[in-house]
Amino acid sequence: MKFFITSSIAAAFAVGLLLTLLFSACGTGTKPVVAEKEKFVLPDSLLKTIKIDTVNSCQLINAITLTGKIACNDDNVARIYPLVSGTITGIKVMAGDYVTAGQTLGVIHSGEMAGYSNDLVTAKTNLQLAKRNLDATEDMSKKGLASDKDLLAAQAAYTQAQSELTRVTSVLKINGGSTSGDYMVKSPVSGFVIEKNVTNDMVIRADNSTSLFTISDLKNVWVLANVYESNITDVHLGDNVNITTLSYPGRVFTGKIDKIFNVLDPGNKVMRVRIVLPNSDYALKPEMYASVTVTNPENRQSICIPSQALIFDNSQYYVLVYNNKADIRITPVQVLSTLGNKTYISAGVQPGQLIIGSQALLIYDQLNN
Repeated sequence: MKFFITSSIAAAFAVGLLLTLLFSACGTGTKPVVAEKEKFVLPDSLLKTIKIDTVNSCQLINAITLTGKIACNDDNVARIYPLVSGTITGIKVMAGDYVTAGQTLGVIHSGEMAGYSNDLVTAKTNLQLAKRNLDATEDMSKKGLASDKDLLAAQAAYTQAQSELTRVTSVLKINGGSTSGDYMVKSPVSGFVIEKNVTNDMVIRADNSTSLFTISDLKNVWVLANVYESNITDVHLGDNVNITTLSYPGRVFTGKIDKIFNVLDPGNKVMRVRIVLPNSDYALKPEMYASVTVTNPENRQSICIPSQALIFDNSQYYVLVYNNKADIRITPVQVLSTLGNKTYISAGVQPGQLIIGSQALLIYDQLNN
């Protein structure tokens, strides 16, 4: 009986101790440990490959972008029209071919040319007869067998025959100078065939208003840009322009506005401006589309940064201000305009600050994560 009571007391003591420990643990209010977020530090390997740029103050340059196209320089275009009627053969050139000055482009078999050749023979024969008649009259006049009136008539006939031969020779020369009855269509200049409106065995007429061939020297070309009414006041004679094309997206052609056509096209309501560009490598082709950026400097300073340093996210522009590899800050900025590799800023950064100028988007993502 004594053993039983002792065992009961021991059991009750153990249960009480367990409950005491349990309540004690619940009353301490112990909280779970949460790991602190690790701060981003730019790795040295990445630091060696990125570019650190400096925010600068520079002259503000306004820019507008116009649409345009490449065109031939009309001052260097030769349009070849038929001077005689007939059938053309011997055409061996195509549009896009390069031809040299004096090169034969085709042959027109023409009855008119045969008539010019006949006129030449007749004029030469008449001159010979007039010369013989003059010589005979002069001889007879010396012997008293011909009057002065006869001598004057013979001299006049000879002069007229000379004049007629000169006229016929000039007409034949204007029409190619061939005495075989053929008119040789030759290129008057060296350049590219940009239009070809005839084919072999085609019958043509001299009164046709369409040219047979159009030749252009493409060593310099025109860029014709369209200016809308709202931009007319922003465009001036002599303004610098940067021109890009779809064919050469990484290449910028530079020039100046050298002519403003001060009329609006009645169809699309735009005014045209012209830029003359050198084209020694023939990279620019007629009818290419072009993007024309007209730049106009203002008399005030603005904050400017490289365009590659700019990040656009959630309708806001940002740059990464670099203090050290453990202190890189995402900074919102207000953009005024962008011109090529330079962006103008109105607020957000100050001249002299360092910003990350390459791989900025990659680092921006790491900072956000």
